[in-house]
Amino acid sequence: MRQINFGLIFAFGLTMVFFTLENTAATTIHVLPGLQYTLPLAALLLLVAGFGAIAAWFFAAWSGMLTNVDQISKASEFEAQQVRIQELETDLNRYRSTVETQLGLLPATTVSSGGAEESTEN
Repeated sequence: MRQINFGLIFAFGLTMVFFTLENTAATTIHVLPGLQYTLPLAALLLLVAGFGAIAAWFFAAWSGMLTNVDQISKASEFEAQQVRIQELETDLNRYRSTVETQLGLLPATTVSSGGAEESTEN
């Protein structure tokens, strides 16, 4: 991967050198009324490319910050859900023990169907 990156950087640099050598004609830029600059075309394009790269870097930093904020909010929501799950599990265990205790207090009723049939036949 490093060789590919080096090759791409080298090719881009070489292309920029050839471009700069071929485009040395002066170009006038009108920034505001009455404010103008004259620069070589290659310098102008490199300057604009630099501003574009800085703008892309700021955009990437801003997007990364928004992603981090979103992940932090999702993490706090996840923690809240985990706490709620623990509370519900505790309630469920308490209800189970209450039901088991109440079932243990009920009188045992066992009816044998065979005994009832024998008494009717005799």
